[in-house]
Amino acid sequence: MRSAHCTVALLALALLAAPGHAQTAPAARPADFTVFFQGNAVGAEQVTVARTPQGITITGTERTGPPIGLVARRAEIRYTPDWRPLECVVDGSVRNQEILIRSKVNGTTVETDYSEGGKPGHKTDQIAADALLLPNIFFGGYEALAARLAGTKVGDRLSAYVPPQSSTTISVTGISDDRVRTQDGLVQVRRYTLEFSNPKRPVGVELWTDPGNRLLRFSVPAQGFDVIRSDLASITSRREPISRPNDQQVNIPANGFSLTGTLSQPESKGGKPARLPAIVLVSGSAPTDRDETIAGIPLFGQLASALAEAGFVVLRYDKRGVGQSGGRIENTTVGDYAEDVLAAVKFLQRRPEVDRRRIALIGFGEGGAIAMEAASHGRGVAALVLVNAPGVGGGAFMLEQQQHLLDVMKASDADRRAKIALQQQLQRAALTGRGIDALPPDLRRVAETPWLRSYLAFDPQKTLKKCGQPVLIVQSGRDREVAPGNADRLEAIARARKGRAGQEVTVVRLSGLNHLLVPAPTGEVDEYDHLPDKTISPDVVRAIDTWLNENMRDR
Repeated sequence: MRSAHCTVALLALALLAAPGHAQTAPAARPADFTVFFQGNAVGAEQVTVARTPQGITITGTERTGPPIGLVARRAEIRYTPDWRPLECVVDGSVRNQEILIRSKVNGTTVETDYSEGGKPGHKTDQIAADALLLPNIFFGGYEALAARLAGTKVGDRLSAYVPPQSSTTISVTGISDDRVRTQDGLVQVRRYTLEFSNPKRPVGVELWTDPGNRLLRFSVPAQGFDVIRSDLASITSRREPISRPNDQQVNIPANGFSLTGTLSQPESKGGKPARLPAIVLVSGSAPTDRDETIAGIPLFGQLASALAEAGFVVLRYDKRGVGQSGGRIENTTVGDYAEDVLAAVKFLQRRPEVDRRRIALIGFGEGGAIAMEAASHGRGVAALVLVNAPGVGGGAFMLEQQQHLLDVMKASDADRRAKIALQQQLQRAALTGRGIDALPPDLRRVAETPWLRSYLAFDPQKTLKKCGQPVLIVQSGRDREVAPGNADRLEAIARARKGRAGQEVTVVRLSGLNHLLVPAPTGEVDEYDHLPDKTISPDVVRAIDTWLNENMRDR
């Protein structure tokens, strides 16, 4: 589940290196990048960084399609050898409107001539003497940011200028080492988490560099925006935020394609291995990879690692059409994703280390609907765990989310009525096929997606009643994406099942946790980027581990 609140203006950010840090000069070689928005490739750029005795020059071109719509036909940013800004020139367009920017720096004064849509302008600003220049239509400028971050430490405050707009400041909030496995091998990564100043609230950003301080990735996780070096963006590469010594990459045969995933297992203690209980992790509606990373938190990576430590074989996989998995997502429905889950169950049943009679599903968020649908068909599922899952039909749940968002926005009564009416119109059109032409073009495309139609038609009242497995419902007390009342609804449905199944229901409520299963002050989405704790609560793992050991039985 994602909240998309991206504006290109928030991406127009730059920074200054802390004084006194020695820098390694990037080599003068071009690098290709792919631009992603909400998991979809929307553009590309090529950037060259050159250093001579006269200074450092960043040049490149860029082209991104809707909804970003940026073109940089020519971009050049120049600095002195010690990173004092000299000049920035960008010739391009924003959503088909021509843009020309030319900034010249003299000490702490920058003079900018610009033209937007044929209208010329001139601006004079005061900036830091060593500020970096980052025009907001050329993401290649972040190569300078990558180089200047070398040697910084957590807590450093940085500065920048976005021509022809204004200055901004940045805080380094985290530094860690990571690695990404590509077709050519393992790439060592230095990860920086940053906060960019913004009038309303700081914007959380991630930036990755390679050992030579070249840019690998710049992303705004909460907005689904990424600029990634193309070799890392390839489907043959993936980040490994969580890695256990005996993790194994596996291919899962599905319907005409293969899903690629990671199988995590407990450490071997010698002797004849016993067959172990197994778990399939089921993610929600967004195009997510196997780690279910949200706001920098690899939920499924952490959960799989912890449950493997507890003695389970855990399988997580890239959703069809995402990451290294095959298949396409354009026509995918709830039922299709459920078939993928059952393919994963079948795969586990053939594994020699797995007890095929003890395989559980854990559905997270809207993945709860997919897990319920898969479990309702039986076929080897021994237990069902629903974590922060909606307890109402898809249409009612989407309206619930919209109501909360309008509350957060403090929308007027008139605006609230209009937006709710439009949402209801969209949902009716998606379900019935009638009235689609009356929708705005962007909503019309949404209404025509098979996923939306199938999710709006999904009803846990009908599906969960068909599930004969024991059910565990885990609910975060400060979840603002799936309100805690949803756990009550799921419990009522599960207890209404006939026979023994209606008695095999457990609800665990975890106060103080948000939708991402980590401690949070309010649980609102806009604080995800600023959470000090990025590790899911051990209470979640403890609850699932204890319940599965007590309730998973042969099916």
